[in-house]
Amino acid sequence: MGYLVKSVGVLSMLLFVASVAVAEERDPLKPRVPPDQMADAKAMKNPVAASPENIAKGKALFEGKGTCFNCHGKEGKGDGPAGQILNPSPRNFTNCKFHKKRKDGELFWVIKNGSAGTGMVPLIPAAINEEEAWTIINYERSFCKDKGGE
Repeated sequence: MGYLVKSVGVLSMLLFVASVAVAEERDPLKPRVPPDQMADAKAMKNPVAASPENIAKGKALFEGKGTCFNCHGKEGKGDGPAGQILNPSPRNFTNCKFHKKRKDGELFWVIKNGSAGTGMVPLIPAAINEEEAWTIINYERSFCKDKGGE
């Protein structure tokens, strides 16, 4: 009887983990900046040029001290190992519609402040500085391969 109870408990836990692991991002185009701060966020401009050198620096930060890959995955699909248990799942940076809809300042705001109701925590100044955040944003933009936005 004890074995059966343990088996049911383990099975329940596996089903819970599986259901969370496949949790889709509810609305990938929904903004994560509060409405009362949106205008200021949208007005922020990225001071770091999107040059090949800076995109390479952004990749190193994304995969290194920024720890972005842990949730967003090395290919930016929102499928990193730590992101597997998050609901909603982390942003999929390969979604070109997302990039077309969101301004750099909005992405910066989320990196700096985190995102309520998600697993995104504030990274500035705990893990990276502001210049590094802007550099990472340039790299995140590079995941969209269709510059037409679809």
